[in-house]
Amino acid sequence: MNRPACRDERPYRRSVAAWLAGSRPRTLPAAVVPVVVGTAVGWSAHRPGGLLIWRASGALVVALAIQIGTNYHNDYADGLKGTDDSRVGPARLVASGAATPGAVKAAALASFAVAAAAGVGLAAVTTWWLVALGAVCFAAGWLYTGGPRPYGYLGLGELFVFGFFGVVATTGSAFVQGVTVASGGMGLALLASVPVGLLATALLEANNLRDVAGDASAGKRTLAVRLGRRRASWLYVGCIAGAAAGSIVLAPWRPWVLLTLLALPLAVRPVRGVLDGAEGKRLLPVLGATGRIQIVMGVLLAIGVIL
Repeated sequence: MNRPACRDERPYRRSVAAWLAGSRPRTLPAAVVPVVVGTAVGWSAHRPGGLLIWRASGALVVALAIQIGTNYHNDYADGLKGTDDSRVGPARLVASGAATPGAVKAAALASFAVAAAAGVGLAAVTTWWLVALGAVCFAAGWLYTGGPRPYGYLGLGELFVFGFFGVVATTGSAFVQGVTVASGGMGLALLASVPVGLLATALLEANNLRDVAGDASAGKRTLAVRLGRRRASWLYVGCIAGAAAGSIVLAPWRPWVLLTLLALPLAVRPVRGVLDGAEGKRLLPVLGATGRIQIVMGVLLAIGVIL
């Protein structure tokens, strides 16, 4: 008896893998950590009220969807400009031909729509001003590599990442837990947002250091390109060191945040790699290592805030 022919699932699996890679999972700690830390601030500030889990989940959906939408739009915009044609890291969807520009743009818009839906839910139970803030976040994600003068090409990416994935995301996550200037806790959230923002900036710098040669040849004037390889390496190191220093500054109010210093041994290899003058593919492990530093320091910071 003849068995029915099975459809070859390998092309489908390759397609799914390409789209998952296109979401740039190694960058997602930049979205998760500020929500975790901001939520910890909210929980700490409003005991015994406890944690509003659904609000924390909504904030996490917003942050992740904005990050993924931004990543897809960067793929789309850089692919059209030809910036990704000579990149060192993993192949991008548009540049590699794995997906059409229209499909990648649609994925970006769908991600932003998911963020908008979750954001409206949070705004309905807090303040409708969150809708305006969300619109600013969407614009920041879209204009990073899009529009007539993308700010990522002007060397401003690190500043915006610190602001949005540090200050805005951390304080916003605390706010939806009930933290305000009047109720108390917002000062703690602002202080905690500094190491969070510096860790996100280090993650971006690790990416830009890896691609500095290709970005320079493509006319993408990131801050790493503008500073040059050596000074950009010290900026990366400074962000890691600044995150540790920021935790020390918090210690008079929350002594247990010094737990974050336990993560510093994880920084030895990536710091050594960037300072030893490694270039191109030799810097590929630095991005993953920086993401691990960000996750561990972020979790320890959140634990320290709660304790």
